[in-house]
Amino acid sequence: MDKYIMALDQGTTSSRCIFFDADGRIISLAQREHRQVFPQAGWIEHDPMEIWHNQLAVAKEAMVKADACAADVLAIGITNQRETTIVWDKRTGRPVHNAIVWQCRRTSDLCDTLKAEGFDDIIKAKTGLTTDAYFSGTKLAWILENVPGAREEAARGNILFGTVDTWLVWQLTGGEVFATDYSNASRTMLFNIHTLCWDDEILERLGIPAAMLPEVLPSSHIFGNTHSDYFDGQIPIGGVAGDQQAALFGQGCFEPGMAKNTYGTGCFTLMNTGDRVVQSQNGLLTTIAWGLDDKVEYALEGSVFVAGSAVQWLRDNLGLIQTAAETETYATGVADTAGVYVVPAFVGLGAPHWNQHARGIITGLTHAARKEHIIRAALESIAYQSHDVISAMACDTGVALEQVRVDGGASANNFLMQFQADILGVPVQRPVVTESTALGAAFLAGLAVGEYKNKAEITEKIGAGRIFVPSMDEKRRQQLLAGWHEAIRQTLPNRM
Repeated sequence: MDKYIMALDQGTTSSRCIFFDADGRIISLAQREHRQVFPQAGWIEHDPMEIWHNQLAVAKEAMVKADACAADVLAIGITNQRETTIVWDKRTGRPVHNAIVWQCRRTSDLCDTLKAEGFDDIIKAKTGLTTDAYFSGTKLAWILENVPGAREEAARGNILFGTVDTWLVWQLTGGEVFATDYSNASRTMLFNIHTLCWDDEILERLGIPAAMLPEVLPSSHIFGNTHSDYFDGQIPIGGVAGDQQAALFGQGCFEPGMAKNTYGTGCFTLMNTGDRVVQSQNGLLTTIAWGLDDKVEYALEGSVFVAGSAVQWLRDNLGLIQTAAETETYATGVADTAGVYVVPAFVGLGAPHWNQHARGIITGLTHAARKEHIIRAALESIAYQSHDVISAMACDTGVALEQVRVDGGASANNFLMQFQADILGVPVQRPVVTESTALGAAFLAGLAVGEYKNKAEITEKIGAGRIFVPSMDEKRRQQLLAGWHEAIRQTLPNRM
């Protein structure tokens, strides 16, 4: 009988399950979207119970599609939207509040206060992160401060905190395992990436009891077994990693200097820096790539908040398209954007600018502008933002990338990938299997149960796919980048 690895991919807009065979080929896939809750401008929430029920449902659906049972599954790998914050009562298993999503800006004022105190320097030195509402720490502090009774129950040890991976592991094991992995812990703004421990000084400043926090384990590790109620037998959970680190692993970026860019709701570029902790001087984050073989490896990351969600905005808010796939047709239907730039700073700007108060604009409009130009400009904005992040990486490391590996939904857009190669001036490689996030989780789980001996064996299973070679002349590239950077300046508050 064939043996499979089940990858649970819990993302910002949907929960998915993909069954892979041992060679990394997709056998079946199931997906369900979940609601996006907007209590007020700039606030975004999810229902944790909806996420759990959807994730379990798609796992069962994908198992049926694969004509498999629990005995056919070697292991489960979990990958997840990272900084999204869930707090729940360990006695009842019920959340005390909706999940506060990574995009949510409700704690911007608290972050400004920490910066005014100079505490951001402590956070940066210990966690590798900038002080921003993006991360889990201030979201957790907000829940403790604003949910009636939460602080008291936390002090009594009755409520737990986790990112989405921890929530799923806890649910899948019937509440037996309360743990996360190094990659997710490093995104909370509470974890010291040097000592590999929750940081007491940061916890004290934010008023967070250490007892709320999960055990931190390697990314490839047997976390526990699923409860027998969920499938027709127990399945080991063998891998856990945040979505972007999982994609780095799934792309085979195992050597320092190798980098990938994932085009999802946001856009995330990671460069493997091996055992070297690189503190960015150019607006990037230092993060843990994964824990493996009793050690951790590090990465530099540039986080763009709005990428694929800009395409959703074109569809759902402006009504310019009906499907994401249409953007390629519209974009190639015009020669350029007619001078139009879209800066989708809907929730501020991430790397390398890190401005919580920036807001999006469409600039360069004339009578010549049509919807095709706006659609093309929105797509190009994804490539421009990625360019700025990758340029910052080159400055921080002294390594000029020779190639960027890409994955995620928007990597299927050939226009965008060619424009990305052109604006970067380096080739862009898209793998055969673009589900790199789920594949990375599957590979980590497979390592834990001995299906793969090492990373070299995994490398052999990753196909090269298509390579987009830059063809734009340098003068045109610089003109377009100058226009983009002027548009960025116009989004910033209190600009001169």
